[in-house]
Parts: sequence; structure tokens; C-alpha cells
Amino acid sequence: MKKTIPLVYGLLLTLVIAGCGTNNNTSNSQGSNTAEAAAKTSTEAPAATDAAQVTKIVVGTGTGFPQVCFIDENGKLTGFDVELIKEIDNRLPQYEFELQTMDFSNLLLSLETKKIDLVAHVMEKNPEREQKYSFNQEAYAHWRNRIIVAKDNESIHSLDDLKGKKVLTGATSAQAQILENYNKEHDNAITIVYQNGAANDTVNQITTGRVDATLAADFVLPVIDPQGKLKAVGDELSSADILYVFRKDDAGSKKLSDAIDGTIKELKTDGTLGKLSTEWLGADVTGTAVK
Repeated sequence: MKKTIPLVYGLLLTLVIAGCGTNNNTSNSQGSNTAEAAAKTSTEAPAATDAAQVTKIVVGTGTGFPQVCFIDENGKLTGFDVELIKEIDNRLPQYEFELQTMDFSNLLLSLETKKIDLVAHVMEKNPEREQKYSFNQEAYAHWRNRIIVAKDNESIHSLDDLKGKKVLTGATSAQAQILENYNKEHDNAITIVYQNGAANDTVNQITTGRVDATLAADFVLPVIDPQGKLKAVGDELSSADILYVFRKDDAGSKKLSDAIDGTIKELKTDGTLGKLSTEWLGADVTGTAVK
């Protein structure tokens, strides 16, 4: 019996040692698997990080400007500004653009209150806007503003001729700013009628005599008046770059603006921008200078 006990103890000790060896091997195997998994995770991590770094950008635009930003017969939002933003979005994988529509008069306020991150609505850069907002550097269009009247109107050729007249314009527009600046210096001589609704009502308002004129960029006339009921008169009132509008003194906006500038340059170089302009506006108005 006494001989049996040491023998049993010896067997138990052997089993314990063997068991420890097995656990160590398992631990090493698991450690190896863990290292492989860690290496795999490390390899895959950049893709997950890149996806997490995509920044959502809310782009404010309108629905009532024919060929620029409007709802087509199929109920789809489209137009020059809309399709250009989509193209820019495709070329900037670090951003995801979401279009949000609203009345033109609400766009800049929505930018200020951070409901949107940029405005895409053929916005002109002028001193008044520069005081409150920032703009990207690379213009995506250029044009001139002139007076628009009924085709048979021979009495209006300048802003002075608009004294005592009703002139239709969009609130907060660059054209409204021209009229408002004139009125400041001429005792509110022009009656400004702020447009409430779609731009395609302009022809009807002028031809029926509800207003006497409007101001518009040179490309706009054939867009809103394909039947030729209106005409542009007089010298150009202003020429302007068309740019995107951002919040001022905002680091994120500056980074986005720089990225958009680089993409617009690409679009000019490969001809995409000119093609979009011709398709939607009837002419390439994306040149480097207004003539």
C-alpha cells in the first residue's frame, strides 16, 4: 500500500505537468491566432477609418430657377447647379453632399444658422455679401447683369429710366442689391417688387404690365423667355463671378472650399464644366472672364 501511494502521486504529477504543457501550447496557439487577427484588423483598419472620416455636407439650393435648379416633369430636382454639385460630390470621396431645397430668400439665413453648409444657386460675389460670408476662389461661371423689359418697350435703357417704375427682383439677390444701392442714392426712386415664387413667372408679370422690368444675368433671358417676348437693354450694370457661399471664419468651410476649388479646376480642364453649362444654360458661361 505504501508503495502504491508514491506511484499514484508520481502519476498525478506527470499528468499535471503534461496538462500544463498542453495549456501552454494552447495559449501559444491562441496567441498566434490573436496576433494574426490583430494583423488582419490592422490591415483592414484604414478602410474603416476612411469611411468614418467622410463628412456630410448639406447643400442649400432652390427649385424655381429654370435650367439652374428646378423640378422637372418627372418630379426630379435637376439643373446646372444641381448636376454640377453632384459631379463635385463624385470627385470628393471625403465628403458626402446632401441637397436641401428651400426658397431663395432663405438660403443665406439658413447658412448663417448652420442649417446648411454651403449655398449653390448661381450666387454672385459682391461687396455686401463679402461682409458676411466667404466664397470659394475658383468661379464656376461668369456673367453680366442687364435690364430686361418687354420686347416692344422703347422707353427704358438705364437705371435712371426706371425711376417711378416697378422692377421685379428676387429678395437677397445680387440684382436686388443693384436696385437697393441705386435707391439709397436716389431717394427710393425705383419701386422694387420682390419676387415671391418661381422665376418663370417673370415673363408674364412684365408682358401684362404688372411690373415694368427686371434685372437679370445675360444667360437668363433665353432660359426664362424661349418665345422671345422680352429683351435686354442698355449697358451691363455689373459683371460677376459665380461662386459657392460658405460661413465666414469657419475652418471646416475653408477646407471644403479649397477642395471644391481643386475639383472645379479639374472640371474646367477636362471639359466637364463647359459641357454642363452648354447643356443646361445653352452656352458655355464658364470662361475665366466676363466680356
